[in-house]
Parts: sequence; C-alpha cells; structure tokens
Amino acid sequence: MDPGLERQDRIEDRLAGRHLRDGEMVLYDVSSSYFEGRACPLAKLGYSRDGKSGLAQIIYGLLCDHDGRPVAVEVFTGECHDDKTLPSQITKLKDRFDLSRIVVVADRGMVTKANIELLATTDGVDWITALKAPTIKKLARSGVFQPSLFDEQNLGEITDVAEFPGERLIVCRNPLVGSQRARKRSELLAATETDLAAIAHRVKHGTLTGADLIGLAAGPALKRYRMKKHFQITITDTTFTYTRDTAGIAAEAALDGFYILRTSLTQADLDAGDVVRAYKNLEQAERAFGTLKGPDLQIRPIHHRLAERVRAHVLICMLAYYLTWHLKAAWKPLLFTDEHRPTSPDPVSKAVRSPAAQHKAQTKQTSTGQPAHSYRTLLTELATQTQNTTRLAGSNNTFEKLTQPTALQAEALKLAANAPVLGVR
Repeated sequence: MDPGLERQDRIEDRLAGRHLRDGEMVLYDVSSSYFEGRACPLAKLGYSRDGKSGLAQIIYGLLCDHDGRPVAVEVFTGECHDDKTLPSQITKLKDRFDLSRIVVVADRGMVTKANIELLATTDGVDWITALKAPTIKKLARSGVFQPSLFDEQNLGEITDVAEFPGERLIVCRNPLVGSQRARKRSELLAATETDLAAIAHRVKHGTLTGADLIGLAAGPALKRYRMKKHFQITITDTTFTYTRDTAGIAAEAALDGFYILRTSLTQADLDAGDVVRAYKNLEQAERAFGTLKGPDLQIRPIHHRLAERVRAHVLICMLAYYLTWHLKAAWKPLLFTDEHRPTSPDPVSKAVRSPAAQHKAQTKQTSTGQPAHSYRTLLTELATQTQNTTRLAGSNNTFEKLTQPTALQAEALKLAANAPVLGVR
C-alpha cells in the first residue's frame, strides 16, 4: 500500500492527462466512511452519510470527468465541512493538472460565499451549482422569483444583480418531485400530530404536568420528523395545545418541485437546458460513491490506524472503481445498462430509457437473445471459468489449462479486450 500512495500524484496526473481537457466539465462531490477504532488521526466525529453518527469517520472528495470516470481522490479529516474541501481541488486542477480553463460542477453544499469568491478570482474557472432552500425562499419573498410564472413552463432564467452579480439563475420546476414532497410532508405532519396527540392526552388526564416536563416530552416529538417549524404550541403547567402553521406550510408547499441552478457560464457558453443536464450529471459521482461503498469494493468500514494507510486504502478503492467503470462501459451489451441513452428535449423532466433498454428490461434478454445480466451476476458467471493443473499419469510433469469458456464468457472477455487500456503506470 505504501508504494502505491507514493505514486498517487503520478497516477492522478496520468489519469487527468488521459481524461481531462481544457474547457471540460469536472464533477466534484464528497462522501464519508466510518472507522472501527479511534487511533487514526484522520478519524473524527462529523456528519455521517452512513448513518453511523456515533463512530469516527473520514471525508473524501472525488474528482471525475464529465462521463463519471474517477480522476483523483483526496482524504480529509472526519469533521471537515464539504465546502472546506473545494479550494484544494481548484489548486489541483489548475496547478497540478495544468488546465487553463475548467468548469466545476459541484453540489449546492459545496459552494459557499467564500468559495464563490475563490472561483470568481481564479482565472479560467467557471462553475455550475444550485441554491440552497433558504436562499430560494428569500428570492421568493423578495419577488425576484415568482413561482406562479412557472405554472405553464418548467424552465426559465431570472436575474438578481445585487445578490448574484455576473451569474445566471436558472429556475427548474419538476411536478413529479413536487408531488412527492407534498405527499411526504403530509405524512410527516400526520406522524408528528400523532405523537403530539399522545402528549396532549397525558396532560389532559393529569399523568403529565408541569410546563418543564411537558416541554421535555414535546421537544423530541417535534424534532423526530423535523416538523417543528410547521407547528405552533402552547404550554402551561396543566395544558398543552398545538396547531399547524398553515401559512408557513402553504409558503413551503408553493416551492415544492422547484430548484434553482446558478452558473457563471454565459448563454453563449452553455444554454439553460445544457446547464440543467450538466448539473444532473453529478449523479455520476454519486453513483461512484454507491459502488465504492457497495459489496463490490467495500471501502468501509476502515480498520487502518496510520493516516497514510487510510489514504492508500482510499486510493486503491478509487482505482478499483476506475477499472469497474471501464468494465461496465465495455459490457453494456451484456448488461441491463442503457447502451444509447437518449437525450431528452426536456432537461427538467425525468430521464427516459431507450426502446432497446426497455426491451432488455421487459424480456430479460440482450439484443442477441442471451440472458441480460447485472454487473454482479455477470462477474459470478465469469468466476465459473477455472484454471486446472493437470498431472500426467505416472509422471510428475504438470501443465495448466483453462476450461473452455461459455458463449457468454467468451463474449465478455472479447468486449473487455477491446476496451480502452485500463493499466496506469
């Protein structure tokens, strides 16, 4: 592991030289993985994306090209906020990879005011990101953004020269997402009311008295589903009442399904639809984290104690995902993966699969009539090919022989052999 870490810069430089070009979009996102143990200096308590809030963790940031190939990875201490990881990536892209112009596509939690200033003052750097919900609410209150204007359309641009000088704000409305959020809010409100009703019942029957004790009981009930903002409660020593904040709920519901992208790219650089498509492409980085944490690569839990070993572990997992990415790309004809995913004329609406991919999903067969596979089941099929050691009777001489591959194995090996070179020196 140690020699591999010593070569990390060289490896990443080669990958960047192979897959990144001036003016290309670069995807950047972060995730975390938890530790078993407390001895590593990188392991700190922080916001856990693994649902392991009581365990120490590390943060790692992944740079990918526009197609989702991993190019570089960097490890940070577990308490590090997402936005604190971005400056080092800009330095890496500009100085180490020697890119004169880049477009960074990053999640909304990554781009703070300080990072926007850094991006704006760095020559040759543009960005695509999104506004956080509180900022969207602020724009709606100020009148800069009027949701009613999007009743008949789902895409448009607005400007706010005071708050976002030199930037384009692209408003998107997805009715499907809006209905999902409305349904979820309704369910959470009902669940919170059930808990509050139980407290009110106890207070009414005298089994719970005292404003302080009632408040202690009500606090967790309001926080459990994060619905405290939507309820108004009144507590005395002998009474407990609650009502929904209908005005606040209505104001939030009016923004259901809306999201606003922000970019420094001009209309001449990229039109609004392609900005939306570029931001949605961040799913490629999220897919990488899913594979890294899945049963194929198992980046977590981390058992190493030395900081350098942890960094080497993450690097090896990234390189394994690089191999996985190329194998999945090469084996698309054998997998359920959409080989020719169509570009929807409506960038905001849900992505659709090609007719060929729909046919594979319905028939469970490829275009050649073979059974279609997931990546894991295909690897399982390939694992049945064995290499046997044969010893001649009456002699100590042996020879090695591979079993005859099946038609599926032969096709998979042929497709992999024709894929781009995967080795990195």
